[in-house]
Amino acid sequence: MIDLERAKDFLHRRHHGVLATIRRDGRPQLSNILYFVDEQDGRIKISVTQTRAKTKNLRRDPRAALHVQGRDDYEYLVVDGTAELIEGDGLAEKLRHYYRKVRGEHPDWAEYDAAMLAEQRLLIALTVEHAYGQLR
Repeated sequence: MIDLERAKDFLHRRHHGVLATIRRDGRPQLSNILYFVDEQDGRIKISVTQTRAKTKNLRRDPRAALHVQGRDDYEYLVVDGTAELIEGDGLAEKLRHYYRKVRGEHPDWAEYDAAMLAEQRLLIALTVEHAYGQLR
């Protein structure tokens, strides 16, 4: 096990990972994702669409794990915990906050908002409960 504070420090310096959710038959479903650790609540935020397998899986079973690669093949971190789907009121601003954290400022926020609506975007908020891996 790795201390959760050390894990969050590692996670803050990266934005790419592989999210694992649980399919209906119990097998894992893996997705390459972009994320950030939200300073406001300490949870990992991930933008997803309503129609993706990971979203459907999390609606059924909120357990998830995130694998994040380190500087080489032997440095990595896996965190797992419980995910909450964030949708509804205030989602547009939360999606903008996500974008700023992983990409920076957008040149046209009205265009971004329209695209998020058309893509049926929402956020996953993963509360980290356990961490393991090999950190240096």
